Amino acid sequence: MSFTPPDPVPFSAQPIPFWELLESGKVPEGFLSSEYVTQQFVERLVHYILSVPSKSFTMPQLSRVLEQIEPRQQVFFFKLLKETSPHSLKEFAPLYYGFMAEFHPLLFT
Repeated sequence: MSFTPPDPVPFSAQPIPFWELLESGKVPEGFLSSEYVTQQFVERLVHYILSVPSKSFTMPQLSRVLEQIEPRQQVFFFKLLKETSPHSLKEFAPLYYGFMAEFHPLLFT
């Protein structure tokens, strides 16, 4: 008896080459195909950036990737970053304030 995985492999089981995404600044279309899949992508991105040495990527590279994600998921990224590693927000403060400045009018209306 042999076991064959279903086609296609579910997103949650696919490896994501974050280093390539950060390098190119482009997120493949399938990674943001629905709200659920985008949320999974964001969660995995947070874990990736907290796991690799800080010199493995730059803030402009991370910013280019985040800009491709819908605003609600961008907020989720920073919320999850804060919950997972509160001390890391010092490193990401310029990026955080840059993104949150866009939402300021929306947050208080």
